[in-house]
Amino acid sequence: MDFSKTQSEDDFNKAHTKAFINEIQHLLSPEEASLISLNDVKQMIKASAETYIGMKVIPIDKIVGSEGRYNDFDNRFFPKSSHLKNRWQHVDEAAIQDITLPPIKVYEIAGLYFVRDGNHRVSVAKARGTEFIDAEVVSLQSEIKLRKADSLKEIQKQIINYEKRVFYSETNFGDITDYWCLDFSRAGRYDVIYNHILTHKYYMNQNRTTEVSMEEAIKSWFYNVYFPLVSIIREKFILRDFPGRTLGDLYVWTVRYWDDLKQKFGDSVPMDQAVTGFKKQYKIPFTKRILNKTKGIILRKAISNLNPELEEEN
Repeated sequence: MDFSKTQSEDDFNKAHTKAFINEIQHLLSPEEASLISLNDVKQMIKASAETYIGMKVIPIDKIVGSEGRYNDFDNRFFPKSSHLKNRWQHVDEAAIQDITLPPIKVYEIAGLYFVRDGNHRVSVAKARGTEFIDAEVVSLQSEIKLRKADSLKEIQKQIINYEKRVFYSETNFGDITDYWCLDFSRAGRYDVIYNHILTHKYYMNQNRTTEVSMEEAIKSWFYNVYFPLVSIIREKFILRDFPGRTLGDLYVWTVRYWDDLKQKFGDSVPMDQAVTGFKKQYKIPFTKRILNKTKGIILRKAISNLNPELEEEN
């Protein structure tokens, strides 16, 4: 066996081991070790159009996901499965022998790159510490610019922060209500709130000769709909039954549940009954939350006892 084959096998084994350790470390939150799917990001950002950019030299560290092979590699592009070995080693051997391979193909969205073709080449390049790679680029147009992220959760957080800035800026919501903590754990919910306000404005305009202003509608919605509902949520300590969620999340879910109740039983269903019913039907059981925490403690202890050489590789 020649040097390049021996070296490429060793390179693959190291990269595969790193992927294994990464998965073990994120056993309770596997999504944090998963390679980001382009489709998941497109659904959150809602890119408007495609533009062919052409050939570019792009930074490897801004390649954060894949269009179709996101299940084969972890979030650092290390190979997760041994069935990738043959192809991965061939690409690595080419790199060892300084053989030039064709450019990869990527989508660019919000300043980050997702592989269309060439996932193994990216994986090998990252494993070898390469900083730049030739790529044929198609750009998906978007107003937001994202920073480098290691997980979909991190990207989602950036998108939520962007949506909040846009919502507060375009509606003057904070100045009107003096409420600056309308927060969510998922993207797209500021649009839901905006539609709730528009619906509220529509009903306010019924039987009126003058148009209700957007400022009036926001004030009325906040003080007559949102604030009373989240006050009940606070009073009944609902948030502690939904770890990681926000008052805004609970508002959106409860309103949806309340609407379902009204369709079944009529408009007379009271707000507090909707909140209580939602909690009973959807809360995470206390025993399950304790079990998850216990699993996390056990897992962290097990990881700390791993072979030090494996930890060093990670």
